[in-house]
Amino acid sequence: MLKQRILTAVILVPLALAGLFLLEGGAFALFTGAVVLLAAWEWTNLAGLSSLATRFAITAGLGLAMLLLWVVGSAQAAGLLWLGAAAWLANLYWVTHYPERRAQWATPARRLVMGLAVLLPCWVGFNSLRASGVEWLLFVLLLVWLADTGAYFAGRAFGRRKLAPAVSPGKTWEGVAGGVVATLVLALCYAVWLSLGLGETLGLMLATVLVTLVSVLGDLFESMLKRTRGIKDSGVLLPGHGGVLDRIDSLTAAIPVFALLWVWL
Repeated sequence: MLKQRILTAVILVPLALAGLFLLEGGAFALFTGAVVLLAAWEWTNLAGLSSLATRFAITAGLGLAMLLLWVVGSAQAAGLLWLGAAAWLANLYWVTHYPERRAQWATPARRLVMGLAVLLPCWVGFNSLRASGVEWLLFVLLLVWLADTGAYFAGRAFGRRKLAPAVSPGKTWEGVAGGVVATLVLALCYAVWLSLGLGETLGLMLATVLVTLVSVLGDLFESMLKRTRGIKDSGVLLPGHGGVLDRIDSLTAAIPVFALLWVWL
């Protein structure tokens, strides 16, 4: 298992970094669209669909929607980012009320709608941030990584109070606090690097706290769906690492919310 994880990482990490930071415009949209479609394929399984033909048709339908959005242009981007923010508010409600409110979303059709409201704004957010400058895309990627790393070490050292025991028993409030501290350090480093003023720095720090918390929600949300489906990983596309969704669950929440905040700020 360890050998598989290392080999997969050695192959995929350079490809992912090259795709995210070297590609622009249509090539970048195509690259991120491919990642989102792989995640969508796994989501159809999380939704409880077993027919491969049906899963393929739904995944292809999302691909067509992304193509139409790209052809139309960015006029609808802000609206879709707001849709993503609203979806994560609903997801917060369902995660915090799991399993007693499970019946509200447990049907395959509703889980598919949840997936559309998560994955499509994520793709729009990726393209919006890339168009605004590679440094802000890098910021969100570093934020998610530091939030996860800070939460891991703080949780191991100080974790006592469970965050969402019914969804993910290993996560603690102390871990979340550690992740927030780590990402605030990142925000301060960015403020110095970009020579931001006091007001801009405070705005970035507030946005950082919010997006850090949202990234945790993204992780919990996928854990909730996997627990409902009775599976450990979202897929097997990444040997030793599980599925694509397992690797981007936090990003699906952080990317559209930060893109919306970036436009607003």
